Amino acid sequence: MLQNPILLSPSTSHAAEDALLRSVIDLFEHLKFEDVMQLGDWYSEDCFFKDPFNEVHGLPATQKIFVHMFHELLEPRFVVLDAVARGDQCFLTWDFRFRLKSRPLQLQTIHGSSHLRWNAQGRVSYHRDYWDAAEQFYEKLPLLGPVLRWIKKRLAATAT
Repeated sequence: MLQNPILLSPSTSHAAEDALLRSVIDLFEHLKFEDVMQLGDWYSEDCFFKDPFNEVHGLPATQKIFVHMFHELLEPRFVVLDAVARGDQCFLTWDFRFRLKSRPLQLQTIHGSSHLRWNAQGRVSYHRDYWDAAEQFYEKLPLLGPVLRWIKKRLAATAT
């Protein structure tokens, strides 16, 4: 079980920014299925979450997304590569590593980023994930992948 994060009101203090940033990085890098029901320690009740497949409002709906992730994937985990915090928000770049149940021996990696905003209580009120679903997911599908790669190649600027 994760320890309760440091919940400081965001301010111009770098110490407060650093504490919130360290707390959220620790959450994502060590998140386990049994921690999902305690996301309220980090997320506000009225939080907003959006990624390429989901857009939800509220803590229960956000928890449902994480529960789904743990049910559908093997060994899902985030590795935070870079992080920047300023005031009441931060931006993380990460690699999401997991295995598909249909191909448990093959490690999959999605490179993406998250934009997070904290409320006055130091809880995440806004979470938006950015990653290229076409390149990192759809292009790997057997029937759809070749078509998408062909379209991408046709639309790309040619090197001269």
